[in-house]
Amino acid sequence: MADRPPIRIGVAGALGRMGQVVSDLARKRADMQVVALFDRPGTEGQACGPDVLVTADEALKASDVVIDFTIASASAGLARRAAEIGDVALVIGATGFTEEDEAPIRAAAQRLAIVKSGNYSLGVNILAELVEQVARRLPAEDWDVEVLESHHRRKIDAPSGTALMLGEAAAEGRGVGLGQVAARARDGITGARREGDIGFAVLRGGGIVGEHSVVFAAEDEILTLSHSARDRGLFGRGVMAAAAWVAGRPPGLYDMKDVLGFRS
Repeated sequence: MADRPPIRIGVAGALGRMGQVVSDLARKRADMQVVALFDRPGTEGQACGPDVLVTADEALKASDVVIDFTIASASAGLARRAAEIGDVALVIGATGFTEEDEAPIRAAAQRLAIVKSGNYSLGVNILAELVEQVARRLPAEDWDVEVLESHHRRKIDAPSGTALMLGEAAAEGRGVGLGQVAARARDGITGARREGDIGFAVLRGGGIVGEHSVVFAAEDEILTLSHSARDRGLFGRGVMAAAAWVAGRPPGLYDMKDVLGFRS
C-alpha cells in the first residue's frame, strides 16, 4: 500500500477548535494531504495557518474526504451539496441534529459514504458497547438508567451528542427506542420516576472537555460506567481513523462501530 497516493482531506469549520485539531493531525500523517480548508460563507481568502480558506464547493471538488466539525444545520447543507457534486466522502462530527437536519444526511448517504458519530473517541465507543451489553442484562424493572454529562460553558447543545449516543446504546440494549423512554429534563413536582426511563442530567461550566457517566441504579447497588476526556486530540485521532476508513467506501451512513469493526 506504500504506493497509494495520500487521501486528499478537506476540513469544514477550519477556524474552529476541532477544525484546527484535525487539520494539524492530518498534516502529520504520511497517508493524508490537506488540500482545502473552509468555514462560514464570506471567509474565503482569509488566512488559516499556512493555508487560505476556499469555498465549500471548491473543497468538495478537491477532496477525497471532507471532515466536518461545524453545526448540525451546516452539516446538513454540506451533505446536500456533497451529494450534488459527488465523488467525495464525509466525516461528520457535529451534534445537536434535529430530524430536519438528519433527513438530507440520510438522503446524501444514498450517493456518498458518510461516517457520522456523536463522539470519535475510541474509549467512548467502547463505553457505548459496554452500556448496551449491561442494559441488555439488567432488567428495567429493577435497574434505573441515568446518563450524566459535563462540558465547557461554550457548548451550545444539550444533552451532548455523546450522552444521546450512550442513551441510544442503553435503549438498544433494552430493545426500545430512546424517544419512548428518554427523560431529558426534570423540574418541579415531577412525581415518581417512571419505570424504564433513561434520564439525562447536564452540567455546563468552565473549560471541561467532556465527562460522561452512565449510572445503573438498583435498590441496593449502583453500577457506574464512565469516560473522561482530557484533550481534544483524542477525538481528532478517532476522526483520522474514520477518514482513512471511509475513503473509497461504497455509499452508506456509517458510524464508529463500523470504523472500529464492532459491527459485522
